[in-house]
Amino acid sequence: MTTRANELTALITGATAGLGAEFARQLAEAGHHVVLVARDEERLKEKAAELERDFSISAEVFPADLTTDVGVSAVADRLRDAARPVDVLVNNAGIGLLKSFELNDLDEERRHLRLHVQTPMELCHAALEVMLVRGKGRIINVASVAAFANRGTYSAAKAWQVTFSRWANTTYARSGVQVTAVCPGFTHTEFHDRMGMDKSVAPRFLWLTAERVVREGLEDNAKGKGVSIPTRRYKVVTFFARVLPAKLTSGPPRKPLEP
Repeated sequence: MTTRANELTALITGATAGLGAEFARQLAEAGHHVVLVARDEERLKEKAAELERDFSISAEVFPADLTTDVGVSAVADRLRDAARPVDVLVNNAGIGLLKSFELNDLDEERRHLRLHVQTPMELCHAALEVMLVRGKGRIINVASVAAFANRGTYSAAKAWQVTFSRWANTTYARSGVQVTAVCPGFTHTEFHDRMGMDKSVAPRFLWLTAERVVREGLEDNAKGKGVSIPTRRYKVVTFFARVLPAKLTSGPPRKPLEP
């Protein structure tokens, strides 16, 4: 299927599962053609075929490892292609680290920082090159309510996404580009399973569906909001996370080493 000039295209990273797959589904349902970015080419092809069949849009498969310079550069070049403009960029690709900072391998921490901070920064920069010339565009950075707490490098990386998105939205909205940090809480996706996290640590009422997170995130982005926090319960959670002392939002203190 050929993309026509009067139709919109969305590029989604981490598009084969979880929130990324749901962003792709809802944007395709709304009539967007999609560019699906992830590492697993076979899963990308399966997802592309499903979206094309269900929503009569075109789905471009773009395998890339976004923890590498080569992978990010390839996706950035796609975003800079003014002949095939991307109207909506969703920076969703992410990983989690289950252990405490001092127990993680340093290469894992570098990869984590690369994927959550440097990669979305570079892709936003590439997308803006075309969006600002066209005078329109939408960018969504998938952050987390952890951005408002103090939980190691994951919180720090997501806090960067929130601060950057809020600033970018204020700066570029006047030029027609809306930027939103979507901040889900505990959400039923593959993310926690890949980490090996015990989901029972969070009470049942705190768990959200990917459908709701994405729907509210897209709605808030369309309204021009710099930050989207789905559901009233998580708005309350993030309010208290902002005002409580850091020692109450940082988790249990580290035990000293035995002499």
